[in-house]
Amino acid sequence: MSLKPMKEAIIHGASQLDGKYLTFILGGEGYGIPVLKVREIIRLRETTALPKMPPHIIGVINLRGKIVPVFDLRIRFGLYESGQDERTCVIVTQIKTNQSGEIKLIGLVVDSVEEVIHISNDQIDPPPDFGSNIEISYIQGIGKIGNNVRMLLDLDRIILEDSCF
Repeated sequence: MSLKPMKEAIIHGASQLDGKYLTFILGGEGYGIPVLKVREIIRLRETTALPKMPPHIIGVINLRGKIVPVFDLRIRFGLYESGQDERTCVIVTQIKTNQSGEIKLIGLVVDSVEEVIHISNDQIDPPPDFGSNIEISYIQGIGKIGNNVRMLLDLDRIILEDSCF
């Protein structure tokens, strides 16, 4: 996917990235996902493992009668595992599947949740171009919040790249 259309949209103020984001920490770095994709935040609970799943799909949970697959984003992004503590939680998200367009719930294990913030177009830069051999297509933009940055994730791309969805 070419980043040029997104870069031009950001430069011309037509970005659809402007909005509210739930920010969280993963492997010591800050990330954000659109708050409209967040269903709820729950404590980390024991998952039921499924056979022959990729390592980042750690299992499923029963959330009020619905079976929800749970991804560990640290493993998915190849980050070091920092262990689990009382701040480790699951962000239950909702995405549309490519196949049927139905809404699916997916749990994302993160180190900790920060806050919901509004990030405007003038606070968002396109991801840097590292060349064609580095995969960053899951990063929609870089949000600048004060002296900090938050990588704004394309949740649909992260989840739907797994062929099981």
